[in-house]
Amino acid sequence: MSNAPPPLPLPPLEITRILAEPAAAEHPRGRAILARFPDAERVTIASHWNIPDLHGDADQLDSYVRTKRSVLVLGVKKTLAVRPNGRSADFIAPSHSNGCAMACAYCYVSRRKGYANPITTFVNIDGILAAIERHAGRLGPKPEANQVDPRAWVYDVGENGDCSVDALISDNVRDLTALFRRLPNAKGSFATKYVNRDLLGYDPAGRMRIRFSLMPAELARTLDVRAAPIPERIAAIEEFVRAGWEVHLNFSPVVVYEGWTAAYAELFQQIDAALSERARVQIAAEVIFLTHNEELHDLNLRWHPKAEERLWTPRWQEPKRSENGAVNVRYRAALKGRMIAMFRELLARHMPYCRVRYAF
Repeated sequence: MSNAPPPLPLPPLEITRILAEPAAAEHPRGRAILARFPDAERVTIASHWNIPDLHGDADQLDSYVRTKRSVLVLGVKKTLAVRPNGRSADFIAPSHSNGCAMACAYCYVSRRKGYANPITTFVNIDGILAAIERHAGRLGPKPEANQVDPRAWVYDVGENGDCSVDALISDNVRDLTALFRRLPNAKGSFATKYVNRDLLGYDPAGRMRIRFSLMPAELARTLDVRAAPIPERIAAIEEFVRAGWEVHLNFSPVVVYEGWTAAYAELFQQIDAALSERARVQIAAEVIFLTHNEELHDLNLRWHPKAEERLWTPRWQEPKRSENGAVNVRYRAALKGRMIAMFRELLARHMPYCRVRYAF
């Protein structure tokens, strides 16, 4: 297998094949998506969760990135449950998508749904919106501030994908933005590694929080495969603040390597130089140190071994078995505590106005 460097990040999508459940193809949103990609091959599938030539076949790594770029799956979301969270959001909204066109080397989503895991768009956005609205209506006003938000209940709408890329496929993200714009007690939130300037025209009126994921640019060139370059993400912060978005920073994952503190100090200086006072007064950050996975490590050694030089560092890591039995690795507990303290001190030194909502 070739060890050639990862491809350049753009364009994120060149859809040539659409696999659709029959009900999804007949849904108005599904028909609109099919019309958006008229030249794509159409394949009928029984279930978006069970596609043998996409899911679970590690031998298809030679087409890993091509599949993410060129294949789209359309399905109907069956479970519309809202789940509690408490970290990046108060609640996790029912997913309007699953999977991503990018190929970040540390991504957990690929492990959960096959290997390539291209984007699955759920067409029944009307049901998803209704589930969120009912849930928020039952909650009423937020009784007290917490680290998520002082006034609004916050719903993460992008747990399993990247909404900025999803918005290239359908109007799901636009519809979610319109919902939160009119809900008096709630706002939406999602993390992103792509800059989609179409979102600047969505008029969120402060009711949508976009969290730009950031890491040192040199590190991102290795790990954030097909994502927007770090300077572009930083430059977009100011644009989105002006367009009515609440903009936070998502330092995730924080990867430790020789020289990492100097690299993050430089990153903080770059961010600080790009922010206006208007952006600074509303900025906040979440900090999540790397958790890696043994199975993903083995997969990466086959298609992108250079990434593992930074991600798999046993001298600093210890194993942790997850609830589903998978073998994960994380930075050793005592060492990680010191790492978090160092990160916080660096951030406070270079961006003293940036509140850390949580760090772990």
